[in-house]
Amino acid sequence: MPPDKIYAFITSAFVAEILGTVGGFGSSLFFVPIAAYFLDFHSVLGITALFHVSSNLTKIALFRHGFDKNIILWVGIPAVVFVVIGAYLSQFANTDILEKILGVFLIVISVFFFLNRNMKIEPSRRNSLLGGVFSGLAAGLLGTGGAIRGLTLASYQLRIEVFIATSAIIDLAIDASRAVVYTSNGYVHKHDLYLIPLLLVVSILGTLIGKKILSKISEDKFKMIVLGMIFLTGIFSLLNLN
Repeated sequence: MPPDKIYAFITSAFVAEILGTVGGFGSSLFFVPIAAYFLDFHSVLGITALFHVSSNLTKIALFRHGFDKNIILWVGIPAVVFVVIGAYLSQFANTDILEKILGVFLIVISVFFFLNRNMKIEPSRRNSLLGGVFSGLAAGLLGTGGAIRGLTLASYQLRIEVFIATSAIIDLAIDASRAVVYTSNGYVHKHDLYLIPLLLVVSILGTLIGKKILSKISEDKFKMIVLGMIFLTGIFSLLNLN
């Protein structure tokens, strides 16, 4: 990748990490479609999984004051099982189709959250299992499932520190699992590994800044801005397909 593109790539990842931390949706919702402008889609899946391992370790360290073990069990286990299934199935799908699905997914998610800002899901084991299944499947197949998991966790009315720590622990298990599958699928390339140390720095700085923003502005108002950006990202993802 040329130096100017590396700079643009890292800058985009940095912004995605900040928005993902503050919005509560996870940085992959922005990072995956942005990274698709620089790398082929399968490479994006591989680099995203590795990037998120460091990103979630950072979040766990910064928001470590408590997490919910029951939620990790009922959401996390089905998420890990189905992320492996989704990651395996991704090798059989046409990448152009996956990118189209991603674009539509981003648009639908943003509109759904905007129209259902006050929606509350019953924090039952059934809904937790379903949230884990669909978030894991989306993460494995499309590279991002944080929005579905975020909606599931929001039903429990957790303190923000517990929400982020719990989500990060589940996400870490998801990313570690799919990274193994993506590597066996051939999505992780040696010539892309130089990006990992840069993305590690990005994940730390982006999460730190995101944490500071959370302490100074209304989370609900910022989420509306984030939803608008997710919608536009989905539109651009569709318009710029090859």
